[in-house]
Amino acid sequence: MFLIAGPCVIESEQLVLDTFGALQEITNKLGIEYIAKSSFTKANRSSVTAFTGPGIEEGLHILDKAKSQLSVKVLTDVHEDTPLDEVAAVVDVLQTPAFLVRQTGFIQRVASMGKPVNIKKGQWMHPADMTPVVEKCRAVGNDDIWLCDRGTSFGFGQLINYMPGLTIMKQTGCKVVMDATHSVQMPGSLNGSTGGNRFHVPAIARAAVAVGIDGLFMETHPDPDNALCDGPNMLPLKHMEEMLETLLEIDEVVNKRRLIESVLV
Repeated sequence: MFLIAGPCVIESEQLVLDTFGALQEITNKLGIEYIAKSSFTKANRSSVTAFTGPGIEEGLHILDKAKSQLSVKVLTDVHEDTPLDEVAAVVDVLQTPAFLVRQTGFIQRVASMGKPVNIKKGQWMHPADMTPVVEKCRAVGNDDIWLCDRGTSFGFGQLINYMPGLTIMKQTGCKVVMDATHSVQMPGSLNGSTGGNRFHVPAIARAAVAVGIDGLFMETHPDPDNALCDGPNMLPLKHMEEMLETLLEIDEVVNKRRLIESVLV
């Protein structure tokens, strides 16, 4: 099991270096592959006044500095107007937003950068509908595709996690990642901005690891209540080590006692 984690958005160079460094120390201790994550720009904010990040120039400089100082792999998200060559020259993994998953041209441009791509499943999509998305990426020569579930919309202001959907997406042959923190978002519930309830993050993460996912995505922050972006659904950094210890124990049991799903079909 690998971990994608970091602050939702780059608030400052020091926050990124401190958080990435703390997570690297924890994951090295536990023997978990760590991929550092933070966004230089957040395009899909609920409010026009919401903090969107430092922008690409400063953001990439900070991510590049974190890579060189800490020797970590870095993931960041890109958008339709992102200069992909510039970003791909710095980061190790590109991530596409859930709202853009059906944009064929965009998905194929990102996949053609020759980097692993973490594709967020659209909140409105059945897991099986990710198969054509994978085929689009393979058509431009990229087979290093990760499919990331971040919850599914069934009602007003609440996302639901459908655990069999993870095994459905595994049938594509891609790595499957669970985004445990965006899954607890409550869109538009916080006076016009997105709220959330981090209380449910541990349950979602434990359940997903028990299914047998390849990677876990969890945004974290030293002080999420005062974070500039997605604070209500981020996990406090001080709880990450204990959380990961529990998940490793579950992962070990699952891999020792794994059912061969193919015999049940």
